[in-house]
Amino acid sequence: MPFRRRIKWTLFAAQAFGSAGFLVSSTVTPIVGASLSGHPAWAGVPAAFYWGGGACFAFVWGRMMDRIGRRKTIAMGLGIGMTGALIASTAVAASTFAGFVGGLVLMGAANTAVQLARFVAAEVHPKAERGRAIATVVWGGTIGGVLGPLLVAPTSRIAESLAFPRLAGPYAASGAFFLVGGLMILALLRPEPKDLALAINLAEPTPGLAPGTARAVREILRDRGVQVAMLSMLLAQGVMSTLMVISPLHMMGHQHSLGNISAVMSSHVIGMFAFSIVTGKLADAWGRGPLIAVGAMILVVAGIGATQSVALGPMSLVLFLLGLGWNLCYVGGSTLLSDRLSQRERARIQGLNDALLTGASALGSLLSGLAFGHLGYPFIGLTVAAIAVVPLSLGWHLTTSRTEAPAT
Repeated sequence: MPFRRRIKWTLFAAQAFGSAGFLVSSTVTPIVGASLSGHPAWAGVPAAFYWGGGACFAFVWGRMMDRIGRRKTIAMGLGIGMTGALIASTAVAASTFAGFVGGLVLMGAANTAVQLARFVAAEVHPKAERGRAIATVVWGGTIGGVLGPLLVAPTSRIAESLAFPRLAGPYAASGAFFLVGGLMILALLRPEPKDLALAINLAEPTPGLAPGTARAVREILRDRGVQVAMLSMLLAQGVMSTLMVISPLHMMGHQHSLGNISAVMSSHVIGMFAFSIVTGKLADAWGRGPLIAVGAMILVVAGIGATQSVALGPMSLVLFLLGLGWNLCYVGGSTLLSDRLSQRERARIQGLNDALLTGASALGSLLSGLAFGHLGYPFIGLTVAAIAVVPLSLGWHLTTSRTEAPAT
């Protein structure tokens, strides 16, 4: 159906611009945080505010998607993100820590609006195609993810040439990316995905529910498949952000250049997004449980690897595996969650899910700075490996128990 194709690829483009906006600045956020606060242990605080802002807004976005539609909600989120990026850039120029974290709160709000786009793509496709639809949108992060970190040095030089602090440049670039993404959503995300999804749900009703009905939130959260999907994504997101956010500061402490740090972060983003098309096909072919289990196993390996060499090659491999493991858990969990919900249940539960994900990232970012300052980077790696065992067990149990039999 042409409408589905246009919606999917518009969301892909929005994800590309959004991820470029996030990653051109997030690469330097712990460095700016440590510099503006004057305390290395506070390096993770700005990222915690970023994820905290996203957590606060994610549930709101889910509700607004039901009220005003998917198109307006995502565009509004990107507009708020643009405002936050410009505030953050100005705060860096003015050396104001409070203003900087305030801007990051609004940028985090944009992040959760864009992340919900994967569920919008899923709901306009039948069950047999949902894994690939979600993966296509997630794959959009590859373009922005590779481009964003590579733009850190050029945008820093441009800011410096204009007599601004060099690290104000990446945040100004973030604002530009958010603006383009928002305008694209307003212009091209038509027809309204919510209306198209309703027609699909009528054709594929949830077993045991009359078309147009919805369960109470408490009843939905008792569904074993929903529990596995949400907990797997929650833990994968938490461990990924905990190790990722502190890695630039860890590398800077070992005299790596800004170019080396950007290269390592690019390898991480390649792992997060580049193989999404493949993982989407695997989600539809293998099932959701095996994908979650394999992803968690890769996260265990990444955590153990983080305790080893700090040279450029090993760091690039560790961060790549960290991103790849997250991707498999994220695509598998997102597809499973979409399977288990009816159309009227999706926006609010998926908004709740992403609020929990961003909350986990906020907590992980905050604790990463404290753990790094007092216990060191290897301790963080071992903790990541230990926690990743939980989604590994969940994915394996899901596979053997056949709990993932779809609800729609």
